[in-house]
Amino acid sequence: MYKRILFYLFCNFIIFNFAAANFDIKARTAILLDYHSGEILYEKDADRKIFPASMTKIMTSIIAFDLIKNGDLSLDDKFIVSENAWRLSQAGYSSMFIMIGDEISVENLLKGIIISSGNDACVALAEGIAGTEEEFAFLMTEKAREIGMENTNFSNSSGINAPDNLSTVRDIMIMSKYLIKNYPKFYEYFKETEFTWDRTGGDPITQGNRNPLLYKNFNADGIKTGYLSYEKYSLASSINRNGRRLIAVGSGFTSKNSRSKESTKLLTYGLTNFDLINIAKANEPLYKINIWLGKQNTVNAYLKEDVYKTIKKAKKKLLKVSVKYDGPVEAPIKKDQKIATLKVVYDQELVGEYDLLSSKDVKKVNFITRLIKSINYLIWGDV
Repeated sequence: MYKRILFYLFCNFIIFNFAAANFDIKARTAILLDYHSGEILYEKDADRKIFPASMTKIMTSIIAFDLIKNGDLSLDDKFIVSENAWRLSQAGYSSMFIMIGDEISVENLLKGIIISSGNDACVALAEGIAGTEEEFAFLMTEKAREIGMENTNFSNSSGINAPDNLSTVRDIMIMSKYLIKNYPKFYEYFKETEFTWDRTGGDPITQGNRNPLLYKNFNADGIKTGYLSYEKYSLASSINRNGRRLIAVGSGFTSKNSRSKESTKLLTYGLTNFDLINIAKANEPLYKINIWLGKQNTVNAYLKEDVYKTIKKAKKKLLKVSVKYDGPVEAPIKKDQKIATLKVVYDQELVGEYDLLSSKDVKKVNFITRLIKSINYLIWGDV
């Protein structure tokens, strides 16, 4: 019986590793990120240049969110629709269906961009913020550089038919992570499945979100589809299941069905083949560090950041966490002073080092007490 169990486990181990080694996504380029650990779980030609199409609208939204955060823009502010913006609603592209001279709130324009994928709404927002779409595109590229999108150039606000509007799935992933991390409240727009616009000169029009994953029982909550005749179908997607978030970006899917199926497959691969381990939470006591000649004998140490690691399923035993310091640490100690190092080792390889900081000030004892402690140490080895 014991040998049978061992044989079963061995077979599963072989099958799992073979499947992982041969895993592939039917797209020209793709990438999968474990959001909390920041680890890439899969990539396929992830730095290949692509036309990001409507995934460009993620950055269009971020520019507006930045301005709102800084107090330079409000959701209630209204912009007047120009002829440039209106023409896009008549050109056969995805549209919010705005009219020349309409005064539309920033919030409605954002919903028209994020949910309805309206190219006309992109231009109206861009012109309202920067005066011209060209100037707005400059802000977009500048922001891309700021957040680490090294291979991206934006030349318009919508992503349609612009040969210089270029990016990579890696950069789209970086942009998506920035959006989710910095604007969790605004990010909720991206999971809304429909938006109704009370348009001028006609009945209200309701349009559904084009992200196919939102309609599956899959815990998807974003992010943005794209399509251009040359690039074919693309999707930046994210799921949040039991506190674990994955972000996938793919481009060059051959059809809408393939985009949905392969993106689901990629996200499922991350969920079923890897575990996320929460090693430490930011600003919470983690270890007690011994103190020498202090008015207290120990002090709590903490990390300034959450620490997560992603590991292959059934390999948690290979993850080792240790604390290193020359101790006991001599007082006085200042609050937030580095007093130790947290080391994370996976499969005998160092995968992370983090500063452990003192949670409070620790004053030194007076001269008499120091003398007594020193004598005790010399005689008894008692610190």
